[in-house]
Amino acid sequence: MHGLLVRALAVLDAGRQRLLARRVPGDKALGARGEDLAHRFLQRQGYTIVARNYRPPNGHREVDLIARQGRTLVIVEVKTRRREEFLPAERAVDAEKRRNLTRAAMSYVRRAHIPWDFVRFDIVTVILEPRPQLRHTPDAFHPDRHERVRPVYATEVED
Repeated sequence: MHGLLVRALAVLDAGRQRLLARRVPGDKALGARGEDLAHRFLQRQGYTIVARNYRPPNGHREVDLIARQGRTLVIVEVKTRRREEFLPAERAVDAEKRRNLTRAAMSYVRRAHIPWDFVRFDIVTVILEPRPQLRHTPDAFHPDRHERVRPVYATEVED
């Protein structure tokens, strides 16, 4: 039953992407497709998605996905590329992007009354061509950690 539901949602996502491609610029449609794939991937991994494209009321920053994994609130940045040609897409999450994600996450955490100790920042990379591939990097960074640790890619799948 669960597999049937996932397939049905994938078909609906594909139709939504075709409609989006006609109405919005290419990069926005590309990002929306990546977020859809990341959303479904995280659900299959047991995460509960609680928000998409969260924008705090006090700013223009945005969090792509907010999920729950047990007691942990997971702030997810989704990076989508057609092809991975030069550098890994995870490298696009630079210091400024991390600061913006942290500010938006703090806003959400305050409003949801969640202790900061239960917040984690993940990155999901979606490479669309030749076949969609997803790379999930749990605990990719945390604003309270200053050591330079390379993330370990915990999960890499083809969708």
